[in-house]
Amino acid sequence: MRIDTVLVPVDGTERSMEAVEYAVAVADRYDAVVHALYLLGANAADALQAGHVEAASVAERGEQVMAGVRAIAAESDVPVDHSSAYGFSASRLSQHPGSVTLDVAEVLDADFIVIPREPETDDPEAVIVKAAEYVLAYASQPVLSV
Repeated sequence: MRIDTVLVPVDGTERSMEAVEYAVAVADRYDAVVHALYLLGANAADALQAGHVEAASVAERGEQVMAGVRAIAAESDVPVDHSSAYGFSASRLSQHPGSVTLDVAEVLDADFIVIPREPETDDPEAVIVKAAEYVLAYASQPVLSV
């Protein structure tokens, strides 16, 4: 099996950061790169689009999450790149965290996906919980659900 890119969606929760550890381990084993996809939840996306939250504060939160991802990867010298996306859209009802994850996997030509399977939570940043089942059902590449 050849793996060049491991995709891991993150939302800043503890469970998503644990998934990063697994993604880094897979990437380390196959000399691959990790691509961390920071997904914005519905609340953050709505607040940003309505102007209730400054884009700079959303970007700062994303950078904090990515700093955590880079810190995990630094222990193994695994290269990391990243992107951010809205997990939900009011104008595209078919856009949700699972579909966004698979769209990014296709664009990146990702060979492997690591996704946390989180329990239901009241954490407004917990976006990935809504993606795991969808990704497991529809991904064309291997998926590790942790």
